[in-house]
Amino acid sequence: MSVDHETTLSWLGIGVAGAAVLAFVVLFLSALVSVLRSPLTGGMKIVWVLFAFCAPFLGSLLWFLVGRRDAAAAVRR
Repeated sequence: MSVDHETTLSWLGIGVAGAAVLAFVVLFLSALVSVLRSPLTGGMKIVWVLFAFCAPFLGSLLWFLVGRRDAAAAVRR
């Protein structure tokens, strides 16, 4: 029994797309949890959560690149 290459590529594409969606969901949810557990004030938490919902990938990515560092620096002051 032979499987043609188109079927194999289709399943591979579905697997890659599924992995990308799963990675995005994990990034988004972990950013939300991280924002809510951060030492920021309530207003800043709302701003970050709204940003994450309005631009899910960019907002989550920026939180981990910029926001967490700023939140930790604000606590040290």
